Amino acid sequence: MTDAVSRLPPLLEAVLSVGTDLELRVTLQHIVDGAAELTGARYAALGMAEPGHDGLVEIRTAGPSTGGTGLPGSSLGVPIRVDEEVFGTLHLADKEGGAFTAEDEQLLHLLATQAGIAIGNSRLYETARQRERWIEGAAAVTTALLTGESAAEALMTVAERARVLADAAAGVILQATPEGGMEIVTASTLDDPGDIVGTVIEPGSPVLEQLLGGEPVFIDDSATDPRMTTHVRARFGPSMMLPLQADGRLIGTLALPRRRGDRAYTPAERLLATQFASQAALALVLADAQHSRERLAVYEDRDRIARDLHDLVVQRLFATGMMLESTQRRSTGAEGDDVHATLGRAVDELQSTIQEVRTAIFALQQPPADAPTTFRGKVLRETASVAAALGFQPSVHFTGPVENRVTDPVAGHLLTALRRKLTAAARRTEVSRIEVTVDATATLPDGRAGLRLTVYDDGTRDDSEGTGTTATWRSPL
Repeated sequence: MTDAVSRLPPLLEAVLSVGTDLELRVTLQHIVDGAAELTGARYAALGMAEPGHDGLVEIRTAGPSTGGTGLPGSSLGVPIRVDEEVFGTLHLADKEGGAFTAEDEQLLHLLATQAGIAIGNSRLYETARQRERWIEGAAAVTTALLTGESAAEALMTVAERARVLADAAAGVILQATPEGGMEIVTASTLDDPGDIVGTVIEPGSPVLEQLLGGEPVFIDDSATDPRMTTHVRARFGPSMMLPLQADGRLIGTLALPRRRGDRAYTPAERLLATQFASQAALALVLADAQHSRERLAVYEDRDRIARDLHDLVVQRLFATGMMLESTQRRSTGAEGDDVHATLGRAVDELQSTIQEVRTAIFALQQPPADAPTTFRGKVLRETASVAAALGFQPSVHFTGPVENRVTDPVAGHLLTALRRKLTAAARRTEVSRIEVTVDATATLPDGRAGLRLTVYDDGTRDDSEGTGTTATWRSPL
């Protein structure tokens, strides 16, 4: 009895120390150390009922090794329960001064009961911390996506943030392919992603039906799971594959694989990651809708500018040209000849200006983010591509019904020739003007109807014979 009373202060100290820290690993270490001190055991260890469930396998004190053949000397084991679930077993061995007593076992049961309460509290605390991190991560992703990132940047933001939150080796996003498979389009890794991007899950893969159906897939070991068929699976272990789905629309799949040998994902981590994926998918949809509204506003503004140019500028230029032509017809005499010539040049300049304004109107009516589908649009795209290097926009003139007369094969050859000639013109020194003319009313030397491309620049010629170079290309229609 006296011995039991004398051991109460160490017991109380051990019980109190168990609950002094909310971090699970630290709590478990207090449990093991307290049990060893209370009972005089030289060896104490806490083995988990489900190794890796909480990211832990075993906690032990410094003591003699078991050598893999069992506990040394006399031993004692007591289960630790958390909410009726066996969390693990507290093992003691090699008691100083003899064998373990019934009183030692009672003390250990008391400590195990308190340990179960402390572990439950630590689990709740860790779950709350995890939930807070995932919620903050989802909020950060939503903010980032709604600040105007491109589609590719948005997917990378989701993949990278999820990888960090999940403590994964990689964060990858897969999207459906036209052939019915799924392809990795984005990868965030600590190391070089190597050949991860572009990896395809081919049609017929056992996991594909679940992914395309928007179902989450949880994998214990990617390298050995028969559902995994890609060549990169060998480098990964536990993994989660979560649908990015919002409003019935499947954007893709977020995969979060860990390295081989890493701990498995806990149920709490799976739930939090699934909720994050749903939030990220909604943010992606909202960001896409916002970008669509912004593009629509740009299109509407461009349409308005095009209408203003057509309704005001072109009509006024055309009216001015008509007045000049009328004045030109009325000019007579020697002095009138000079006036006549001057007016003729003014009319030509006005007609050229009208053509350029009409070309600008056409360019404004082209969707800026899309590849042009018309022949005019493709010509304008080629000329615009050299504008950044030149510092100015080349002028473009179209003559004749180019959209109706120019076939796709001829258009392809002309665009290739135009690209070469623009590149050559841009390389010349002191270029301040480039004029491109596409004439669908040209006549070839043999008399056939043809298409003529003319590219003029005012730069210094390569042969040092002055300035100005005119390059011409012809093709039958």
